[in-house]
Amino acid sequence: MDSIDWRTLMNAETTGYPGYLTIDLGALVRNYRKLVAMAAPATVSAVVKADAYGLGATRVAEALAEAGCRHFFVAHAGEAIALRPHLPEDAMLGVLNGLLPGAEAAVAAAHCTPVINSFAQLARWRAQAKIEGRRLQALLQFDTGMSRLGFSPADRAALHAEIQNSPDIEILYVMSHLASADEPDSAQNASQLSEMRKVAEEFAPLPLCFANSGGVLMGADYHGALARPGIALYGGAPHAGAANPMEPVVSLSIAVVQTHTVPASTAIGYSGTHVTTGETRLATLAAGYADGLHRALSSRGAVYFQGQRLPIVGRVSMDSMTVDISALPADALTLGALAEVIGPHQTLEALAADAGTIAYEILTSLGHRYRRDYR
Repeated sequence: MDSIDWRTLMNAETTGYPGYLTIDLGALVRNYRKLVAMAAPATVSAVVKADAYGLGATRVAEALAEAGCRHFFVAHAGEAIALRPHLPEDAMLGVLNGLLPGAEAAVAAAHCTPVINSFAQLARWRAQAKIEGRRLQALLQFDTGMSRLGFSPADRAALHAEIQNSPDIEILYVMSHLASADEPDSAQNASQLSEMRKVAEEFAPLPLCFANSGGVLMGADYHGALARPGIALYGGAPHAGAANPMEPVVSLSIAVVQTHTVPASTAIGYSGTHVTTGETRLATLAAGYADGLHRALSSRGAVYFQGQRLPIVGRVSMDSMTVDISALPADALTLGALAEVIGPHQTLEALAADAGTIAYEILTSLGHRYRRDYR
């Protein structure tokens, strides 16, 4: 990602934000095209649930649609209904959690496609098809070992008979979700693949939707006909502990609201969990756990300025946090200066590791108080 001239951004129309979140739509599209090349000849969809992992579902989906993507997934019916007007008419928009009771009519009206996870959902969708007087599309999800969503192995014979007698429902794909695709050497991957092959045989000739981000990188055995990446689109590493082949999409810098010097034995932040051992120069930054900078970063994480690591000292507050800037020249940081949280010196994964969590949680937690700059 190119370096950003933050001073250009800091003008009369943009001042007052606690931080600046840049979403590089060009990098997003390049990541999509890289995944398309990796998964070929399978089709590649885009998971844009949770507001496109916190980055703005409308802007992200529009950019991917312009790049040729025609299959999208969200988690909930409300997300699908809100996003549908921003997609091409020929785009499939799948609802991963299927249908809660009462959502059927709205989902049908919006021409969205539920992922059916149970006989109760299937019965309600069939009933809606009769009301509509037309065939309704769906995907069928199978539990191949994650024990989260989908039909169990014991359900499959009855389900096969059910869909054979359901001409009012058009099944587009059978699908499942890999639980350990971020760990390619996990035995769970091979176990789920074996179970998915049984599903494919039992429900032939229906095509498969199987690979998530990590699954795309694990090769053709996992791809199926439709891959379903999420985190990789947004620049996250598909495999834990391995080199990340994806381009970074997100950068985040937050503003300094105060600098000051304190003597030795000064308690910092709530409950005084950090006490200085000598004279220390501090900067208070204008974002905290309400902005997605988790409290778990307290006295563990860091930000960067001009390549210098500045450790977080004391507890992260709701709207601010304090960093030790003693390593910088005395006049390096001033009011409004911007410290890097995610960028060239600190990856999304590194920040997540310091917070004791995963990149997904960091992305989806980034608040809406930052100025968002789409490139």
